Amino acid sequence: MCRYAPQSILKGMKDMQDRYDMIVAGGGMAGVAAAVAAARRGASVLLIEQYGSLGGMATAGLVNPFMPYYLNRGGDDWDLSHPINQGFFQEVLDGLKELGGLHENTWTFHEEILKIVLDRMTKQYGITVLFHTFVKGTARTGSKVESVTVVNKSGEHTYAASYFVDATGDADLSVLAGCDYEIGREPDHGCQPMSLCFRLANVDLDRYDEKSATALYQEFRAKGLLKNPREDILTFPNMLPGVLHFNTTRIVQKSAVNAEDLTAAEMEAREQMYEMYRFLKDNIPGFEKCELLMSAPQVGVRESRRIVGEYVITSEDILSARKFPDSVARGDYPIDIHNPQGTGTEMHHIPTNDYYTIPYRSLLPKGVDNLIVAGRPISATHEAHSAYRVMPITTCIGEGAGSAVSIALRSGCALREVAAADIHALLDETGGLY
Repeated sequence: MCRYAPQSILKGMKDMQDRYDMIVAGGGMAGVAAAVAAARRGASVLLIEQYGSLGGMATAGLVNPFMPYYLNRGGDDWDLSHPINQGFFQEVLDGLKELGGLHENTWTFHEEILKIVLDRMTKQYGITVLFHTFVKGTARTGSKVESVTVVNKSGEHTYAASYFVDATGDADLSVLAGCDYEIGREPDHGCQPMSLCFRLANVDLDRYDEKSATALYQEFRAKGLLKNPREDILTFPNMLPGVLHFNTTRIVQKSAVNAEDLTAAEMEAREQMYEMYRFLKDNIPGFEKCELLMSAPQVGVRESRRIVGEYVITSEDILSARKFPDSVARGDYPIDIHNPQGTGTEMHHIPTNDYYTIPYRSLLPKGVDNLIVAGRPISATHEAHSAYRVMPITTCIGEGAGSAVSIALRSGCALREVAAADIHALLDETGGLY
């Protein structure tokens, strides 16, 4: 029988340094963008991720494709000569293209190639990455977060930093640090449904008519033969021939930040996936020989917590295409609210050939000096959140957050004291748009 002392189990953790300039919780697109933005300017960075790869919803959630990141000229007409999201996001696209991981449509990407692209970026800039690791707690003194405690296969370990980035998607780090937050819509705190993305192979795409398939799907739903509350079938192209990507399950009235609800959502989503697979295979031309290829390792989460920040982005800011003087990112994705109760999707578009911006103040939780949020949990209303939550925009928010930290490190100032002009100067260096 083998015996291992706790000291041996923790040796790998103790070999790492205990203090960094910046610690990022969450290795999704926003988290990697923040980490690279600071590390490329000399900061020592620890990036903590719960899965075995970077990319977050783009990889672990199979959320694909990237939503449009070009200027919208109306409807489905996108001006490919006028990108809205660039900077680090464009570097990722370039990396995907170089390795053959970007579809000719420029939206669809290969998740396995994306994992490699992001791995290489973190290695290039000397970022320390910890996979299979969760943030368990924080230590805070007054308005300053001092450290985070993580748990993984090596046990527990505490890491200190001068600045922290919450890129968890659910504001986990902010909540552990005692920051105020909101969840869902007023007045019932209902959040947009979760969806499990999945794929079918051996589909005869030339024979698939989505319009007629949706009509039959709605007929089956009206007869009570299908349980999925979504009103239509939503599919996207894939990198591989004969493979169709589905973002069409809908799990309602479950909380993404409640362990029991999240477990139930995963199981219910798989039942909806199988139900859709059988419906298509048994009834829709082109699917006679289809096979269930894969589902995402995690159900996709559209909405959970949002911090209470120095500024709250509103639907009016989105729909009026407001330009903030302290902007760190642009967006033109519409307000897109999947009904928290079930059937229906509410869409409100911004003016054509225009964009809104994301103010730096919305990244800053109230009451704390050295913590910044990157990604979808920034400070906003339920309605505004439904617009900027998509990956091209949240990636750019992440770059803005990491850039701000790199500036604050020069003088040790509170993040709210970082000047927007200084952030803009760094974004100009990478081609970031604000």
